[in-house]
Amino acid sequence: MIVRNEENTIARCLDSVRGIPDEIVLVDTGSIDSTKVIAKQYTDRVMDFTWIDDFAAARNYSFSLATMEYIFWLDADDVLAETDREQLLKLKNYLDPLMDAVNMPYLLSFDQFGTVTFSLRRNRLVKKSRNYQWIGAVHEYLEVYGHVLNSNICITHKGTGSNHSDRNLKIFEKLKERGDPFSPRDLYYYANELFDRKLNNRAVDAYQEFLKTGQGWVEDILSACGKVADCYQNLGEKGRELEYILKSFEYATPRAEFCCRLGHYFLRAEQYDQGAFWYKLATQLEKPLDSWGPIIEACWTWLPHLQLCVCYDRLGKRELAYEHNEIARKYRLEDPQILHNKKYLEGVLGLSSKE
Repeated sequence: MIVRNEENTIARCLDSVRGIPDEIVLVDTGSIDSTKVIAKQYTDRVMDFTWIDDFAAARNYSFSLATMEYIFWLDADDVLAETDREQLLKLKNYLDPLMDAVNMPYLLSFDQFGTVTFSLRRNRLVKKSRNYQWIGAVHEYLEVYGHVLNSNICITHKGTGSNHSDRNLKIFEKLKERGDPFSPRDLYYYANELFDRKLNNRAVDAYQEFLKTGQGWVEDILSACGKVADCYQNLGEKGRELEYILKSFEYATPRAEFCCRLGHYFLRAEQYDQGAFWYKLATQLEKPLDSWGPIIEACWTWLPHLQLCVCYDRLGKRELAYEHNEIARKYRLEDPQILHNKKYLEGVLGLSSKE
């Protein structure tokens, strides 16, 4: 682990993996709170690293200190749920020694019902002898190759709501001022920082520069198309918004996320037939298996059905509206909006209330 000023989360993280690792190596990059005091209750291997605005350098140093056959990494605001603890212990006992790395779903956000709304995959467990390296001063990634296992063991992110976007943006700006070359991936994440700060015009320029490279991971390219569309929506430029939603189809077959974007675009324009077309298509797509890209779970489950309910109601097709609202309700039994639709449509259709 690399940490800095994590006194509010470090114990929770280390408690969640207690008894699993054979050693805990924690590298502190300059805490001024009680992070190190708390960490020393769990391990005597708490080391210091002088911060040089380079996350990859800090992580590579932490990896260099590990002595076991495999390295498992976490951030201080990550935890393992009990079921994932059990699975990780099983993996530790039965992992094929030929495996070089294990990737795991990273659960990043949840709705009010505790259902995962956003996730992606990351390489979490790697063989030390492979000497894999972290790359990138900001939004670093672990360059992995060889035999990789796709695991269902989940890491849950439990952030504290603190916003580090200024820190990351400042690092990018320093790199830019120094004239350091940006890789396509750097351009993408630089654009994300601008996007998160609602600097829409600057974000658009950076995303477009990224897309013009013709390089980069396809999932980042698709995400860039979506975020440029968001920027243009924020700027009130509907035509350019639509252009970049459709541009995603140049790079991959339609994803439910982009079908829902199109559905929402036409729903806002009160073009309900077109909206219904795209929402219906979203319900017919198969979710990619073992996808490494960001997954907005709602778009693959309940959301297009809820929006089809709205479209069909506006079109006067109340039976279809009711049918799709009931499908959405299977996913979210207590959703107030879905329950409101149910009551309204049963009244319009003269149906007795159904559980």
